[in-house]
Amino acid sequence: MTTLKEKNEAHIFTITTELDPPKSASPAVTEEQVVKVAPYVDAVNIADCPMAKLRMSPIALSSIIQHKYQVESIFHLTCRDRNVIGLQAELLGAYAMGVHNILTLTGDPPSIGDHPEAKGVFEVDSTGLIEIARSLNEGHDLTGHALGVPTDFYIGTTANPGTDDLDKEIRRLEGKKKAGAQFIQTQPIYDIRQAEDFLAAAKGLDLPILFGIVPLKSFKMANYLNDKVPGIFIPSPVLHAMEKGGRETGLKISRELVEGLKEIGAAGAHVMPVNDVDAVKYIAEGLR
Repeated sequence: MTTLKEKNEAHIFTITTELDPPKSASPAVTEEQVVKVAPYVDAVNIADCPMAKLRMSPIALSSIIQHKYQVESIFHLTCRDRNVIGLQAELLGAYAMGVHNILTLTGDPPSIGDHPEAKGVFEVDSTGLIEIARSLNEGHDLTGHALGVPTDFYIGTTANPGTDDLDKEIRRLEGKKKAGAQFIQTQPIYDIRQAEDFLAAAKGLDLPILFGIVPLKSFKMANYLNDKVPGIFIPSPVLHAMEKGGRETGLKISRELVEGLKEIGAAGAHVMPVNDVDAVKYIAEGLR
């Protein structure tokens, strides 16, 4: 099986998607979703207790997905719940289980989740976590002591093409690349020109960029994202289209964006279906 890393290095357009783990001791719900999306994607992201809400371990679930369905996983790892010893232990275990793609995240504070009294750790941030993963790849722990066997993680980070200060975002990414980041998955875009501008600004980074795609389900959703979520810009033509249409219009817009990303030479697209896994087939079929 050609890995996501190998595809990115070969400049093959890739599509990933994101699924939430279940709040359950059974992976069955997510497995059903994987069966639906696997034919259309190159890898499946598995979130780490998103929005600080208790869910199954993304490492365990990623391992199950890879072994049972032969589709690569990208496990999220946050700095919220573990100190540097715990983070390193998780990474060593993940690698031993065959899960080699990681998306590094600082993580949401426990106060917004379903265990608001829990204590956040945040001993390092996402850049510190990248450094930890790079250290393990180099064959030593964070203190410089040698490992018996090194890891070989493909280390991902996040970016926001819609930020108000693009120069600052690129400087932040430069720091993350220096720390060891190897690929980028972004927040959602709704304007292909925004992706073009970001690609131009980030050209010097020489990192594969997979642009986020969140399908719009309604005009209400489009308005909310445009007005309330920092860093998301939805152009007027898209808002007007959603005012007249619904889910099908949103899917069509998302597919056109993915087609546009392929045309402008982006490394790929990261489809976040927001509990609508059937959208992945419509958006991604035939575009990998």
